[in-house]
Amino acid sequence: MIPRPERPLDLLFVTWSGGGNLPPVLIAAERMLARGHRVRILSEACDRADCEAVGARFVAWTRAPSRPNRLRETDYLRDWESTDPGEGFMRLLGRMVVGPALAHAEDLREELARAPADLVITSEMLLGVLAACEALRILGANISLYPSSGAPSVGGFAAPFQARVQLFDQGVPALNAARAELGLAPIAHLTDQLQAAKVTLLATAQAFDLPWNDRPDDVRYVGPMIGDPPGSAWISPWPHEDARPLVLVSFSTTFQNHVAVLQRVLDGLARLPVRVLLTTGDAIDPAELRAGQNAIVVRRAPHGAVMREAALVITHGGHGTVIRALAASLPTLIVPHGRDQHDNAQRVADRGAGLELPASADAGAFVKAAQRLMSEPTFRAGAERLGAAVRAEIAASTLVQDLEAAARQPVPA
Repeated sequence: MIPRPERPLDLLFVTWSGGGNLPPVLIAAERMLARGHRVRILSEACDRADCEAVGARFVAWTRAPSRPNRLRETDYLRDWESTDPGEGFMRLLGRMVVGPALAHAEDLREELARAPADLVITSEMLLGVLAACEALRILGANISLYPSSGAPSVGGFAAPFQARVQLFDQGVPALNAARAELGLAPIAHLTDQLQAAKVTLLATAQAFDLPWNDRPDDVRYVGPMIGDPPGSAWISPWPHEDARPLVLVSFSTTFQNHVAVLQRVLDGLARLPVRVLLTTGDAIDPAELRAGQNAIVVRRAPHGAVMREAALVITHGGHGTVIRALAASLPTLIVPHGRDQHDNAQRVADRGAGLELPASADAGAFVKAAQRLMSEPTFRAGAERLGAAVRAEIAASTLVQDLEAAARQPVPA
């Protein structure tokens, strides 16, 4: 039992609508609200309903990018338009990380002027937020995965640390322009801005991550934060006596040009004696897909509840879906499209908990992979081993203690 806090804290979570980055923030907010703290979430307009559903006060970006909905037409990143990982990364860097850095900083300063906070908790992607906190002497804590010296590569870039630093440093001029507007000295490397964080909290399992040599003391694993939305329930659309294995297919909730690959997955699974539940999110209309007689396509379903009945998960490899599958001890077939997905596929495959296929794979390849994962016991055993470790770290999470301690540390002059 964690002792009750001495006094309620004012906590401001600052995030963006990037798909898998919002659920950990919502769960962290729920935990801090349950402790009696006051919680606000500053994010894009399309996140309002989810944030208010957990009881947090919501504030929308005004100067910074703020999507009104999660449809593909409003996606300003559109990194899927390039098949080259480097080009896709530069699009992300320019449109999310450094391009709107000053706008992020100004919106945050305005919100803190209206209502101060004891702690700002943000994502490593929002470097403008960290710059604003540095200017205001309010330091943030990250809930993220970010490459550092000795850390595993993130985003599918199989390059040494220095090469990755140079890739990130292409955004230094834009970030330094924002820092100058904030009255801050220039930095030499983009990753230097992360030094404004008081502590970096990794919302994943150390057992899932790749080895990290010389991890700094202020970078800590706090376990995955997974859960279904409030009030969600799963009622199977199939008769109770239907004994066919259930396969959950869930790709990105943001658009990654994945309609065609989803169709090939459905076409392949139509050949197997299985039940298929495919969730599309808001970015894809279920009507865009032709479902076989054994498949049902919906926009959303409570994945945690569905996985308790499932035998296999097929996913793009987003961290949230992969960790949920592992926590349920389910073998996983990963079809990466970019971002951190190749790295997550490697983590799963290296532990014998699943397989990886390219997004260009045909229906026959999906059939063979699904058959292997459901028939070869080594995959289930690998998923159960890794899943047990993931569940142990979820149960032992120190997120609440770490955030409360960070909020009460004196800010250096």
